[in-house]
Parts: sequence; structure tokens; C-alpha cells
Amino acid sequence: MNDTGLTAALQLAAAQNKPAGGAALDQVFIASGAAAVLTTFLLVFGWGHRTGKINVLARLAALSERGPGRGLPGWAALPSVVALASLLTALLGMYWDISLHISHGRDEGPLANIAHYPILIGLFGIFTAGVLAVTLPKGERPGAAAVRITRDWYAPTGGVLLAGAGFYALLGFPLDDIWHRIFGQDVTLWGPTHLMLIGGAGLSLVAMMILEREGRRAWSGSEGEEPPAAARWIRRGMMAGGLLVGLSVFQAEYDFGVTQFRLVHQPLLIALAAGCALVAARLWVGRGGAIFAVVFYMLVRGGVSLIVGGVIGELWAAVPLYFAEALCVELAALALARRPLALGAVSGVLIGTAGFGAEYGWSHVAMRLPWTTDILVEGMIMAVVGGVAGGLCGAMLAEGLEGRLPRPAISRTLLAVSLAGVAAAIANGLIINVPHGQSATVTLTDTHGDAAHRTANAKIVLSPPGAVDDPAWVTVTGWQGEGLQVQHLIKEGQGVYRTREPMPVHGDWKTLIRIHDGRTLAGVPVYLPNDPAIGAKELPAAQHFTRPVQSEKKILQRELKSGVPGWLWLACSAVVLFCTLVLIISLGWGVSRISRSLPPEGAKRPEPVRPKVPA
Repeated sequence: MNDTGLTAALQLAAAQNKPAGGAALDQVFIASGAAAVLTTFLLVFGWGHRTGKINVLARLAALSERGPGRGLPGWAALPSVVALASLLTALLGMYWDISLHISHGRDEGPLANIAHYPILIGLFGIFTAGVLAVTLPKGERPGAAAVRITRDWYAPTGGVLLAGAGFYALLGFPLDDIWHRIFGQDVTLWGPTHLMLIGGAGLSLVAMMILEREGRRAWSGSEGEEPPAAARWIRRGMMAGGLLVGLSVFQAEYDFGVTQFRLVHQPLLIALAAGCALVAARLWVGRGGAIFAVVFYMLVRGGVSLIVGGVIGELWAAVPLYFAEALCVELAALALARRPLALGAVSGVLIGTAGFGAEYGWSHVAMRLPWTTDILVEGMIMAVVGGVAGGLCGAMLAEGLEGRLPRPAISRTLLAVSLAGVAAAIANGLIINVPHGQSATVTLTDTHGDAAHRTANAKIVLSPPGAVDDPAWVTVTGWQGEGLQVQHLIKEGQGVYRTREPMPVHGDWKTLIRIHDGRTLAGVPVYLPNDPAIGAKELPAAQHFTRPVQSEKKILQRELKSGVPGWLWLACSAVVLFCTLVLIISLGWGVSRISRSLPPEGAKRPEPVRPKVPA
């Protein structure tokens, strides 16, 4: 066999090892079997605890009451510890997995990607924490807000919601495989089933906060066993910081510098996360709570970036700053702490303006795709919308946890308006233009001529010359070739650019020119590898070529299947959106339920309520 035939055979074998549709059936069966076994163990232990035949859970719950869950009953203390550890595990796996897909492309299957294991363990752990909270209360009603399961079995509202959020996130895994079988690989974080994984995990923090509030109210220990006020302050601050972490995961494409959406979405997402988590932190935790939440966020997200990039050796992910936003909230609270909704709205405006300015400067220090004047006006407007919506939701979350939620007509209206505002802002960011009749003429100068390791500098001439004016970016991006390269092109004249360093044009690299100017989001392929799994032939990087400017989605997501009806994608996306809204509304119901059922913090605790057991 000659060299050409050997190369083709190796490429075919590699493609077969990296399927472009769903996972191989053997991996589906193995994963399903493992999930069934773990669920069986969980049910057996739960049944054993409820019937008194297995006391392992009771001992663990008692131990957690004396340890990190001090000041909480076991049915809240143990699940809180399990959920926190699980969230950290899932977060590490998520950023590791995103890094692998950016640098290496498709994996050989769900079980062949080592980063999937911490994700699965973490998400199952979140679900397990919720099941524990539902199962552990025995012989008593865990607070006035408890949900009735059977005649003599009551579960804390936070536990039910925590189990639901964990199940929703876990459901994203099998649905993701089905999605790939129907539509092909959508190599983007914002794929609908990917958002299920992220959303379920991130929003589980709200359920944990509800569970903590129920546990605090139901705890019946003596005054000598009461944990120090600082311990409760730190625990709540960690939960608020965890909420900031969870809401910030939606920004991961921007953190790595390979976002497939307009840049104005990033300030929207940052402001939304900051408004919700930091306003809630200030009102629920107390003075300094917003600052502490950001410190905890930095420790967690910075630690994950350090492990993934520094220890494992994969890609580094940038981290939004958030300290300026926290300072805005703390300053606004000096005058508005007793007016929570006003604090949420004013903090949102400050986050969307002063916070936007701070993140603008920080992006030039830390981000691969720094903010530019192209997004200055629209980006700030989007940030204000996100900040105010998040601030109002954060204020209502904190007030609900404290038993002071506004009457339903007000709270429901504010939640609906906030969600509608965020939806409108996201929709605005999704409106893009793909130019027609434009092209790029590229001249390559090889710097490493070996075909197996070829790199080249490029001179790019856009036509017409004035097609790009004050862009958000004009870059060359190379990815999925066992690395990532994002370089901003040097402008030499009107419509004329050159590379700063050689770009990869060999092997599995996918290299393209990316243009983002206003609503224009387009690309020009430079080099694309042969990919038999999707029937795509190599697009070689000739020394001199002219190619049309086209939709960059067709280049970045070349694994998507063609010929699938558009209505089918819309219908499936609508189902995922509906399920997400159900989760959000359920969490809102939980906050409202404990606000109505539990008196404000500091009121005298009642004796534990024990359900009547028939003789």
C-alpha cells in the first residue's frame, strides 16, 4: 500500500472511531445498565432506611449534623454536602469536556471520553442528594412547607426540587444521543440538550438554598449546639457563590474564545448571572455577601481552570471578573437594603453600566475575544436588561427565602416580565446577517512545508474592501486539531489583513477566517480535513485562493446533518424549552411555598411536627 492509500485508510479508521451521529449501541447498553444499577442501589438504601432495615443513611445524616451541616437536621445537612461535592465534580467535568471538544473535536463515544465520567457522577450525585432529602425524614414532618408523599411521609420542598433538577440534568445525556442521531453533532455549548445538562445543574443551587432555609427552620437543637453566626454566613455565601458559578457556565464558549454567537450575548449573560446571584447574596447572606460570593466563585472557577489547563494540560478558560458588579450591589444596598425590589433594579442598572465598563476592560486582559466598540451601545443595553432582570429575580429569591416574598400578583408579574426581557434580549442577539456577494482572497506563505505539519502565514483581502467597518473581531481560528489557535488579524489597509503568526493547515485542524461586524457573523474556510464519517471531503489550503464569505455555522458545525426538516428541529427545541420553563416555574413555586409557609428568619421555632400514624 502506498503512502496515499495508507493515509486514507488511517483517516477512515479514525472517522469510524469518532462517529458523527449517536453513540455506538454497545456504549448505550453499558451506560443504561450502569444507570440502572446505581438507581437500584439508591432505591434499595432508601427503602431500607424507610423500613428501618438499613441504618447507613441515618448514621451518615447524624454525622453530617455534627460536621459541615451543623445547625441543620440530617435530612438537609447530608444532601447539602452531597450536592455541593457533586456540583464541583460536574463542573470540573463540564469544563474538561468542553476543552476536549474544542481542541480534539468529536469523541469516540460517551464512554470513551474521560471527562464524561465526572459529569455523570456529578449529575447523578445531585439527583442522589435530592432523593436523600426526600427519603431521610422519617416519623416527622420536615417543616410546614413539606410536600406530602404518602399518608405519613412528607418530604422537604427543597429536596423534591433538588431531585427534579438533578433528574432534568441527567435526562440531557440520553436525549443528547437521540439529538445527535436525528440532527448530527451540534458542536456548540448552546445545543438544546447541552443546555439541559447545564441548566439543571446550575439551577439546582436554588433548590439547595430552599432546602437550607427549611432545615434552618426545622432544626431543633439546643442553643449550645447552635453554629456560630459566621458559619451560617459562610455556608449561605458559598451557596450564593455556587449559584453565580452555575449561572456563569452558560458563558463557557466565550470563556474559551470559540463562541458561535454574537458578542453582545456575553455582557447580557454576565449581567444576568451577576444580578441574580449577587443581589440574592447581599439580601440573604447579609452585608458583604456579594463580595464573598464572588470570592467563592473565583476560588471554584479559577480552581477548575487551573486543574483543566494547568494540571490536566488542556485549554485554559478565562474567568469574568464580577468584583465590580459585587461592589455595585454592596454600594446600592447601603441605601436600599430595606427595599429589596428597588435594590434589585438599581443594582441591575449599575451592573449593566459600571459593571459593563469593568468587564470591558477586563476582557482585554483575560479574554481571547475582547470586547470592542462594535458592541458598546447594544452590549450595554443588553447588559442593563440582563442586570435588571437578574436583580429582580435575585431580590425575589432572597425575599422568598426570608419569608417576605411580595404578594403573588406582584411576584408573578415581575418574574414573567424578567423572563420575557431576557428572552427578548437573547432573541435580539440571535438575529444575524450573512453577507452575499462578498469574498476573501487568501495568499499563503508556508512556514513549515511538511504536509503532515504544515503551517502558513496569510494575507487576506476582503471584497468589497469596505465590507467590514469597526468589527467586533476579524480572526483566524484553528481548532479540533489537538489544540486551539485564536489570533486577531492585523489590518494593513481597507479590507486587507494579515496573520500575526503561522496558522495550522494540516491534519485534523479546522481553520477558518471569522468575521463579526454588527449583526454580521460569517466565515471563510481556509482548511478543512477529510471526514468520511459525515461524507465531507478535504478542503485544501492552496497557496492562493478566493472563496465566498458564508455562514460560519456551516463551517463550525459541519457535522450537522442536511436534509432534516426545519420544523422538526423547532419542535424538538420547543419541547426542551418547555421542560426548562417547567423547571424554572417549579423553582419559583418552591420559593413561593416556603415564603408562605415559613415565618421570617429569627422567629421562634416550633416543635417538630410529627404526622399522625394510624393505629
